[in-house]
Amino acid sequence: MAVGGKKPVNIFRLKNLGEPKEIYNWKLWFAVISFGLMGAARGIDEGLIAAAFNSKNFQREINYSSYSTVEQTNIKANVSAMVQIGSVGGALLAFVVCDRIGRIWATRQLCVLWILGIAIFMGNNGNLGAVYAGRFVAGLGVGQTVVVAPIYLAEISPASIRGLCTCVFTGFVYLGIVLAYFANYGCQVNLGDNTHKQWEVPTSLHIIFAGLIFILSFLQYESPRYLIKQGQLDKAIDSLSRVRNLSPDHEYVVREIIAIQSAHQMEMEATMGSGPLGIIKETFLVPSNLYRVYLALMAQILSQWSGAGSITLYATDLFKLLGITGGNENLLVTAIFGIVKLVAAILCALFLVDVIGRKRALLLGITCQAISMIYVAGFLTAVPEMGVVKSFKLPAYKKGASEGAIAMIYISGFGWALGWNSMQYLLTAELFPLRIRALATSLAMTLHFANQYGSSRAVPNMLLPVADGGISPMGTFWFFAVVTIIGGIWVWFSVPETAGRTLESMDRLFALPWYQIGRHGNKDAEERDQVLDEKMEVMASQQGTIQHVEQQV
Repeated sequence: MAVGGKKPVNIFRLKNLGEPKEIYNWKLWFAVISFGLMGAARGIDEGLIAAAFNSKNFQREINYSSYSTVEQTNIKANVSAMVQIGSVGGALLAFVVCDRIGRIWATRQLCVLWILGIAIFMGNNGNLGAVYAGRFVAGLGVGQTVVVAPIYLAEISPASIRGLCTCVFTGFVYLGIVLAYFANYGCQVNLGDNTHKQWEVPTSLHIIFAGLIFILSFLQYESPRYLIKQGQLDKAIDSLSRVRNLSPDHEYVVREIIAIQSAHQMEMEATMGSGPLGIIKETFLVPSNLYRVYLALMAQILSQWSGAGSITLYATDLFKLLGITGGNENLLVTAIFGIVKLVAAILCALFLVDVIGRKRALLLGITCQAISMIYVAGFLTAVPEMGVVKSFKLPAYKKGASEGAIAMIYISGFGWALGWNSMQYLLTAELFPLRIRALATSLAMTLHFANQYGSSRAVPNMLLPVADGGISPMGTFWFFAVVTIIGGIWVWFSVPETAGRTLESMDRLFALPWYQIGRHGNKDAEERDQVLDEKMEVMASQQGTIQHVEQQV
């Protein structure tokens, strides 16, 4: 049933929920873009660090050539992965910060940490310890972005386009990657490889984005759901009416506020104690909440070890492994790879997550990724010398297969952007009740960065020949292929569809026994929705009859 106003035509959603057209306004999109920009934190770092490290000037500064081959591999892996180590702490810190000072102030303090870390990294003066320290501190800020931004975006977005709004964050991840890749390419071509500007200029993108996000935070409104949690009802109504572009007494605003209040009140009544201990108990001792934690944690493990994130981080090295040998050509091919992933993220946000649903989009992306990993693994099995024998030159008759493998890296990036990389943030942000949302999201993102650190730290060593303690490039890609296939099977049986649901109605997806939720949870929830709607209509009819009688009397 429509709630005021005309039903807007919207091709970007799975269900028409009868929302008034006024809620799709510039204030909403301005807020979505302002917080979505935080996605660039990870994208910029993933796109910059490999090329920055490969700069001859940077390597001279840290005296890289004085180390053995294995030590060089470990140093490169440590520098690349140090942001992930810091991000583990940042994701944990985000739970406390988000719930204590709110989503807006959490944004401001993470920007300060982010800028401070990059300043230490750029001013290392050849000290490898300062390089590590700077990237760790930056990680404390970057690690909070994946908690703060998706939570805020999910909490202010209308149900019908929540997937689109939250996936803007993912889109900016890839915008950051594209800008980083092209900054590397431009500086390589125009500045050469023997000046510190060749890696410092691209690295300044971190400071530019962090500063922009910090400034924009002063133009945004606090999450109404956070304000209700803090008992600030008047501020919550004012914030929601502004972002919905409706008056505070509009029926749609009133109903949304009542729904948020009711859900929060039910959570408070069912609480297992006040304070942090009560929230922890509620997270792990309520079966439906525990299943949601299981979904969020498994999504992080399976997505990070599917290999696509590591391919983004070490794209320049992997394209070289598959036959792209020229320095400038390698950076250009890598930059185009970033564009492919950005386009995939945009398609996912606009036409998939709210149109065909989260689960179908995720399975489609996993399928593309699995096919790609199997092809690359097969190519490296057919040409086992690639990346193992330093003097090996690819025969001309295998050039086509090499180009096919490079194309498959593009397709894997496309699938990653459509699937895991969008859903690992979206599902985590929208699954949980308000009271435990910050804690559960922080736990999921802590595991996200722990696994991202593990994979990014392990991949350089995994790619080494078996004689040097690795599993070879061939073994690495077969490993990625197997994990990707396992992930697809797990999604099919375990993940319910969440598209088109309000945050307050997510509980209905988890009413069935755990082993039925993935396959039948959505159908059961829709039946419960129908029963509830019928009860609401009866109550409204009865209320109307009572008012009519009172007027007659």
